[in-house]
Amino acid sequence: MHELELILGLLVAVAALVTIARRIGAPYPILLVLGGLALGFVPGLPRVALDPEIVLLLFLPPILFAAAFFTSVRDFRANLRPIALLALGLVLATTTVVGVVAHAALGLPWAVAFTLGAILSPPDAVAATAIVQRLGIPRRIVTILEGESLVNDASGLVAYRFGVAAVVTGVFSPWQAAGQFVVMAAGGVVIGLLVGWVVSWVVRHLDDPPVEITVSLVVPFAAYLPAEILHVSGVLAAVTAGVYFGYRSPRLLSSGTRLQARAVWDVFIFLINGLVFILIGLQLPDVADGIAGRPLATLLGYGLLISLAVILVRFAWVFPATYLPRLLSRRLRERDPNPPWQNVVIVAFTGLRGVVSLAAALALPLTVAGGAPFPERDLILFLTFCVILATLVGQGLLLPPLIRRLGVTADDSAEREEAEARRRAIEAALLRLDELEREEWTHEGAIAYLRTAYAKRARVLDARFGQPGHAHSPNGSHDHAHADGSDHLEDHRVMLDRFLRLQRELLAAERALVITLRDEGAINDETLHSIERDLDLEELRVGG
Repeated sequence: MHELELILGLLVAVAALVTIARRIGAPYPILLVLGGLALGFVPGLPRVALDPEIVLLLFLPPILFAAAFFTSVRDFRANLRPIALLALGLVLATTTVVGVVAHAALGLPWAVAFTLGAILSPPDAVAATAIVQRLGIPRRIVTILEGESLVNDASGLVAYRFGVAAVVTGVFSPWQAAGQFVVMAAGGVVIGLLVGWVVSWVVRHLDDPPVEITVSLVVPFAAYLPAEILHVSGVLAAVTAGVYFGYRSPRLLSSGTRLQARAVWDVFIFLINGLVFILIGLQLPDVADGIAGRPLATLLGYGLLISLAVILVRFAWVFPATYLPRLLSRRLRERDPNPPWQNVVIVAFTGLRGVVSLAAALALPLTVAGGAPFPERDLILFLTFCVILATLVGQGLLLPPLIRRLGVTADDSAEREEAEARRRAIEAALLRLDELEREEWTHEGAIAYLRTAYAKRARVLDARFGQPGHAHSPNGSHDHAHADGSDHLEDHRVMLDRFLRLQRELLAAERALVITLRDEGAINDETLHSIERDLDLEELRVGG
């Protein structure tokens, strides 16, 4: 019962801290970490040790899978260059720079220093987007940060494995490491695609929302575990499975399943994130015990130095990686002009570290070959915790005022894209209505009523987005409703059934058009999911 009571207590703490965070307008990951710090030093409360295997096995796969599920393939592909430069190039640069600083200033052995760099190289997969999404910044910045967080854990953890192996065995080959990295990355992608395809086939043959939702909860682990067993990237396997299944879901899942699954996954990911961030704060007492007896001022100086190295290397990388390729390539410059420097500052400032770094540090082996203790393991834990506090709490708190100070605001490209997609969906419904008008089972009053309803939707859309609409019925008769149509439908059950069938046909036409727009790259997956949710709710209302 002790563990059960502890978990329930943590869930209550998560609910209370998130409520406070939303009341005061603070990012909830920061308040959860600070709350965990405070709880960790409350006398009489049991110590909560964060098992790194639990983080890497139970927490990380569903978090990455859920983020990948809603990733826009179009936007990810369009921003592949900056995402790759951050998720691969910056991870290696951070590993190198932190390793050099730790060796030169702290006197850590080279292998240990580079292991510390690998631990601190990947920004957190949740913290940055949880903070920036609520701040109203350009969609492209969010896309780049989300894309980076999906891939950088894989590159960081691979570098970490090679660093640990070098410390334990005393042997390291850069060329062998590079070759194994390619194999691990490719293997993870292949396993993710295979799992995504198998799950898609299974779900296509199901028609039971609770069972389908249960299957979706298993998918991230079904991708991650086999990949880890085969010694390839479980992170990339979970991400790939999420992207594949998310892309196929509009054609696989029913409206009821989608709505229920979204609610279940929202709560599930909220609880996981809440527990992860509060557990980070609760680790401080154990970290403090490990470095007891060392001069506090010296330790804090080391923590500040490594934190500055982590923060500054990101700035030193992001600006050249943004502007240098455009300076060297006129073709790239014409296709993708230089972004405002203020946007680049936000990307450079949003390198928040979190649970993956802490889990990697906690997972360090206790001994090396021959039975000797792992060199400076407690110091690595302390430095990792310092960097998490400096970036997640320090930079996280400074990010909102920095965004306001720089005058960075969200653009309206997403709204304009959604408005155009909704207008075209209305036109598709009206075209389908004209086709159905010739069917014997349709009724003139129902046709007229629905034309009026869609015309009203077009006017509301125009008022919402402030642009002239152009949705119209080809025969131009949608403004002439017959008031007796709806009365007639209400009086006769068979007419009501036909009316609902007619509505379902129009919703299907809208849905097919929006999916086609996504497949053609005219809209991204975020726009698709936004419109899809409204169509799902309407379909449930009419008994779809």
